[in-house]
Amino acid sequence: MIKFKTNPFESGHIKNYMLLYVSVLVIMILFFIASELFIEPKEIEKKVFKTDKNTAEVKPVKEEKEEEFKPKFKLLEQGY
Repeated sequence: MIKFKTNPFESGHIKNYMLLYVSVLVIMILFFIASELFIEPKEIEKKVFKTDKNTAEVKPVKEEKEEEFKPKFKLLEQGY
């Protein structure tokens, strides 16, 4: 014979389930409040960037003549 479980709403066990649910919520809220109270926020330094523009004059680069390419090895005039 199969025994059926009783309905928690009819047997009055729903109070235990609700008490468990509420106690878990209260514990979560207490942990949240404790974390907000006891943990101090870190101070972050504000970064300041230079607003001055670089006014250094750019000197023109003198173009040097490139020397003619001279290979280290002498190549044959005629290929085989």
